[in-house]
Amino acid sequence: MTTMHQLRGLARGCAVATASVVMLVAAGTASAGRITGSAHDFSTTGWAGGEICVACHTPHKADVTVSDAPLWNHELTTKTFTVYSSPTLDATVPQPDGSSKLCLSCHDGTVALDSFGGTTGTIFMTGDKAVGADELNNDHPISFTFDTALANSDGALHDPATRTVTIGSGDRTKSGTLDQVMLLAGKVQCASCHDVHNNFVNGNPLLRIRTNGSELCLACHDK
Repeated sequence: MTTMHQLRGLARGCAVATASVVMLVAAGTASAGRITGSAHDFSTTGWAGGEICVACHTPHKADVTVSDAPLWNHELTTKTFTVYSSPTLDATVPQPDGSSKLCLSCHDGTVALDSFGGTTGTIFMTGDKAVGADELNNDHPISFTFDTALANSDGALHDPATRTVTIGSGDRTKSGTLDQVMLLAGKVQCASCHDVHNNFVNGNPLLRIRTNGSELCLACHDK
């Protein structure tokens, strides 16, 4: 016979699960697909305890200091980066923020992959995957505002408020304006091009749009 105490426990469990799903949907990640088997499936690494999600997310005692970080569990980067600049760049590029800061909390080369859950790790990302290790001045700019005003002043960018694109593939496609499906709070972030939770487009790991014929670049750039 189920006791009132057990029912209350079940209710609390359902509430936590529901809240987690709502947060993920709000962050635009619930429809990302399957992380299992992707480059961010850490269950076989040895340092994640056989779990897939725990290196980045936790249901309890999460770090809520960074935006776009549902139930965050990983140590955050504190590095100050040299950001991208160019005489032809019309956008103002700040230090990485939002979800891009989360990506760089592994990909900056200074924070260990296994620094999560309040522990200090010892395994660091190296090579080409450590995109921030040699600064960000040779990578696509991130964390800048991409709006109609920027498109008009640049002259070689699509208006994100009206440009329609389709991301994903198969039964997990999603169409809308750039602002709706690729920008995060009106900004270009790592997750504008990359889906961290899945090999989203077949043959193009962790990308939202395939690179064939430069489709990904041409989603924003009017060339």
